[in-house]
Order: sequence, then structure tokens, then C-alpha cells
Amino acid sequence: MRFYEIVFSGQCVPGAALDQVKSNLAKLFQADAQRIEMLFSGRRLVLKNNLDAQAAEKYRAALARAGAVASIDEMAQDIEEIIMTAPAAAGDFGQKPMAVARRAEVVPRDAYMAAFVAVDAPDFAIAEVGADLQDERPAQRSAQLNLQQFSLAPAGSDMGQLRHEETVQVPDTSHLKIIG
Repeated sequence: MRFYEIVFSGQCVPGAALDQVKSNLAKLFQADAQRIEMLFSGRRLVLKNNLDAQAAEKYRAALARAGAVASIDEMAQDIEEIIMTAPAAAGDFGQKPMAVARRAEVVPRDAYMAAFVAVDAPDFAIAEVGADLQDERPAQRSAQLNLQQFSLAPAGSDMGQLRHEETVQVPDTSHLKIIG
């Protein structure tokens, strides 16, 4: 089955006022003015994808009634393929973890995805229902500390902090007189 996408580049139907088209699209998409302005940036924007031919034509017609020129483009059928390497035997992981590495290879579908070819992606398996996914932790050993040299002071006792005596310097007020 072929799939199509609705593409909009910010063009209006000949004779349509730009403000009216923006208003119509705001009502059609139920969007605010800021989002509608982004539609008219001049860039190629895919508004909807994975449509069959009939649905794509309905979307294009609705946009045309609103005053916008949209095109229907056929989507590329090249979907990225993931090639899995052969699974390793169950005992191999414990013996040679570095020699037996299962990895997924991604074949790019376009130039954008080609940037991700060198990504090292591990091959994760799906655990069976009810399987424990958490690795077992070794039992924690408590530290062996000798605390016999320490003791507790009775409640309310002085713990030996040094008290600093505050010296307050009283200003000389002998030269002041009260006139009354």
C-alpha cells in the first residue's frame, strides 16, 4: 500500500488575502497566531503523513478551501532495516563477554539517517513474563569498628566547647549634657 503526506510551503491560492488565509488556517487547525506564523516561514512543512490517497486528497481539498496551496507527495517506502546478528549461546556470556557482543546494524533510509550509522546500539532482548530484571546485589557487610574508646556524656553536661568572653566597649558619654 502506498502512503502519502500533505506538504505546505506557505503559499496561498491566487487571489486569496494572506490575513484571511491565516485566519482560516487558525480555525481549521485550532491553533494560535504564533503557530500559524510558523506555517508561513517558507520552509517545506509536512502537515500530515501516512495517509492513503483518498484521505490525502480530503486534507488537500480542505486546505485549498481555506486558501492554502498544499501538495500531496508520495512517501518513500524505504524504511530503515535493522539486521540482527546471530544470538550468542547462553554460556558464552559468562566465559567471554568481550568476544561475544551482539549488536544491531542500522541501514540508513536517507542522508539524515546516515549520520546515525556509526552509533553503537546494543541488542537488548525482551525478558519473559515474570522474570526478575534487577541484578542480584551481594550482601552488604557492615564495617567492623572498635568504638570502646568512646563514651557518652550525661545529658546537660558541658561538652568542652571554649567560651569566648565578649568584651563590650562602652562609649565615653562624659562630654554630653542634658539641657532641659
